[in-house]
Amino acid sequence: MQAIGIDIGGTKIAGGVVTELGEIVAERRVPTPTGDSQAIVDAVVEMIRELQSEHEVVAAGVAAPGFIDAAQSTVYYTPNIPWRNEPLRARLNDELDLHITIDNDANAAGWAEFRFGAGRLVSDMTMLTIGTGVGGAIVAQDKLLRGGFGTGGELGHVRIVPDGLPCGCGAFGCIEQYGSGRALLRMAGEVADRGGATGKALADLRTAKGSLSGHDVSALLASGDAGAVEALTELGTWLGQACASLSVVLDPQLFVFGGGVAQAGELLLAPVRAAYLSHLPARGFHPEPDFVIAELVNDAGVVGAADLARLHVSTL
Repeated sequence: MQAIGIDIGGTKIAGGVVTELGEIVAERRVPTPTGDSQAIVDAVVEMIRELQSEHEVVAAGVAAPGFIDAAQSTVYYTPNIPWRNEPLRARLNDELDLHITIDNDANAAGWAEFRFGAGRLVSDMTMLTIGTGVGGAIVAQDKLLRGGFGTGGELGHVRIVPDGLPCGCGAFGCIEQYGSGRALLRMAGEVADRGGATGKALADLRTAKGSLSGHDVSALLASGDAGAVEALTELGTWLGQACASLSVVLDPQLFVFGGGVAQAGELLLAPVRAAYLSHLPARGFHPEPDFVIAELVNDAGVVGAADLARLHVSTL
């Protein structure tokens, strides 16, 4: 059975027809009309209609940012789209003759990694998506953990620093403020501010361009620049500390890291592992998880949303 997956992102809406093996056999992409709720719904409807007209599918899953209810129907809140208690599934069902499910985008990406990517050989997996912010997904005993109200797995907003940096969620000291792409840029700027040989390349680039971008830091990381590596090591250390706390509660066999920052690979994972071990209670008295980079990258949201929709139909 094939299904359609739609991933609503901040800059683009991606869609595809996905097989039971997680293979995408048809794709669509359009810019996200941010700020216009109806235009986003219209774009999703049009994309599903196009894909449905060309392929036999049993369902469509839509991955959206923000809080989704346990019934996979309503978007409680999403930060960059004006949705507040938005009955998204009902609005799509009014336009489409197809079974529709709604899920959080990080949950969809995590499920794709669990089913077809880095987590396919384990039963318990925790995923952190390290992009502009920090997203999370938890798979426990082969099931996606959504929580009683559907909003579980928001790992980016677990607090790791009491009275720490203010977060966009309204709290202080969240993982997102210490382990995200934004945090990496801040840390790189701090390395540049300290001066000296280590921060010279970062400082020179910032002076030449007026500010540092994620692409700038990534390029310096690829070249082995000491300042960029120092900033990434600080970020990885915070993430490792957070994983130690998460492991006490979730006990995953595997931590998977996705998102743009995760493309640094072992440069990120090395400080994560070191900090994890240094903060882990009762170290040495139980098995330790593996730490790996996600495999599906940009396709994870589409693949996960489609597979979750297909599995939902199979249980009806």
